[in-house]
Amino acid sequence: MSISARSLRHWLVQRPRSFKRALQVIVDICLVWLAVWLSFTIRLGVDQLIDPFGEYLWLFLVAPLTAIPLFIRFGLYRAVLRYFDGNALLTIFNAVTLSTLLLAVAIYVVRPDALMPRSVVFIYWCLTLLLVGGVRLLMRQYFVGSLFSRQKPFQRNDQQVKVAIYGAGAAGNQLVTALRMGKGMLPVAFIDDDEGIVSRVISGLQVYEPSRVEQMLSDTGAEEVLLAIPSASRSRRKEILDSLGHFPLRVRSIPGFMDLAAGRVSVSDLQEVEIADLLGRDAVPPQQELFERCIREKVVMVTGAGGSIGSELCWQILATSPSCLILFEHSEFNLYSIQTELENRIRIESLPIKLISILGTVRNQRRLQDLMSSWQVDTIYHAAAYKHVPIVEHNIAEGVLNNVQGTLMVAQAAVRAGVANFVLISTDKAVRPTNVMGCSKRLAEMLLQALSREAKPLLLDGNSESTINQTRFTMVRFGNVLGSSGSVIPLFRQQIEQGGPVTVTHPEITRYFMTIPEAAQLVIQAGAMGQGGDVFVLDMGEPVKIFELAQKMVRLSGLSVRSESNQEGDIAIEFTGLRPGEKLYEELLIGDNVTPTEHPMIMRANEEFVSWPELAEALQMLFAALEADDYGHVRKQLCSLVNGYAPESEIVDWVYLQRMA
Repeated sequence: MSISARSLRHWLVQRPRSFKRALQVIVDICLVWLAVWLSFTIRLGVDQLIDPFGEYLWLFLVAPLTAIPLFIRFGLYRAVLRYFDGNALLTIFNAVTLSTLLLAVAIYVVRPDALMPRSVVFIYWCLTLLLVGGVRLLMRQYFVGSLFSRQKPFQRNDQQVKVAIYGAGAAGNQLVTALRMGKGMLPVAFIDDDEGIVSRVISGLQVYEPSRVEQMLSDTGAEEVLLAIPSASRSRRKEILDSLGHFPLRVRSIPGFMDLAAGRVSVSDLQEVEIADLLGRDAVPPQQELFERCIREKVVMVTGAGGSIGSELCWQILATSPSCLILFEHSEFNLYSIQTELENRIRIESLPIKLISILGTVRNQRRLQDLMSSWQVDTIYHAAAYKHVPIVEHNIAEGVLNNVQGTLMVAQAAVRAGVANFVLISTDKAVRPTNVMGCSKRLAEMLLQALSREAKPLLLDGNSESTINQTRFTMVRFGNVLGSSGSVIPLFRQQIEQGGPVTVTHPEITRYFMTIPEAAQLVIQAGAMGQGGDVFVLDMGEPVKIFELAQKMVRLSGLSVRSESNQEGDIAIEFTGLRPGEKLYEELLIGDNVTPTEHPMIMRANEEFVSWPELAEALQMLFAALEADDYGHVRKQLCSLVNGYAPESEIVDWVYLQRMA
């Protein structure tokens, strides 16, 4: 396209809406006049040309008067020519047809005795359709920059990326239109498994079947694949991603149908493929009765409210209409962030929910008890914990005090305040732990198991008063959540963006994964099923090999893995070795004694426990050893308390190592 053509297009686009509408009306009047004149010319021939300013002047005045008002009524001048589509053509057909009928009536009312060929009206209808619709199609092509372009099919400019679109349905076609508007990407092909459209051309693009992706790459040179299948299940998306993983293609996705229907699709809406799609897990819809049992119209408190799981719990709780939601968080920044987000939602949706933000530590029992008693808390979700294995391994005292003593302080405060429901967020690392973090979480489970079986537990706060225990303690154990702080997924993405290498601790290491929203929903439902002292285990599906996950992420970024067999690859994967306390394989159960529940994704584990008097004495000895910085005795106590705790390395606490140096 020439510079002058581009300048004219830009000038027209920048004109006021009133100017554009007036211009369209003037053009349509001229087109209607042209259609009338050509109708007589085609019917009578060039030897009998009519005079528009003579005998048929009235017809040239009536024709626009019957057409333009109907064009206005049908909304032809509200449409944006750059987004002109098939629906607009149907509107033009209806408007032109009705205006032609009105013109025919006007002809035989005004001049009933005039000799006028009846076919003129039919020719006029055809010509008006062609001219009015055709001019708009031409202008659409002009405004998207392809009318006068010398660019050949599949030829791009330096800024455009060639993309193939997986899914030739409504979403795919809308995406093609959006991409052509943006000029940042050049759609070159469709991929679809519908045999009825394979090998056909849709929106000017060839449709290839999935088995012919290699041929599509050869024909078009596509560099990316955009998934336009917003309604597909995760298992189906996983199949597609697996089939594309062998090709050097970056794969991205588009939002769901609601955004498409609202017309919000643009190139900026494209997003990286969710790792949940690689896992192929389809979330089970929550059971509403379970979901609401401990939340609706109740005062709910979340500790660690600004963390990955804690913040998602807050979002889920807010949508279930508690009377009050209390956010308890140690980090000022995290508390501010989640408070601001929730306040915005409450304001936008006009929710009748009181939001309270409390800055504090879970190791301050008096403050916790005052808080729970003052607000008459009904349900607590205890998500506050240190969970990063290597960091806790190097900071034993803080890890144990926060995870064990912190849980004890919250539990004791809950018993004294008469809280009805207490749900602990636990981890699969609590099963036969090899690290301090997992051991501390198992110990937190054990103390809640023990407390739940005591009607009047003698609490460890120095107060000899015995309080009646009315709190129902429940523990929910699950594996890694995608995208949480400390997760490998954000780390892998960052490493790929920086050009690698991607670091994996061991080629055989595996982990269980679940999305944060799914984990939060199941935690809430499991907490509602507890009878007291229950340990619930979430169905995490099959464990994922981290090395294979890293390979898929590299390939779906449009890059190749550098290896001994492919020295020219883009991203190398390096093995750094297991860190202190890390296991190759995680487990969800200590034994095989598990029973199903009313929810298909939640199981009840029957774990052993220690009586509260025995455990209370051992906990006092453990806290005393921590106070004295006697980490050798701390490890000995942990080994004796937690069955299966088998540390695989020497003590690596930084303070201990410095003192021993």
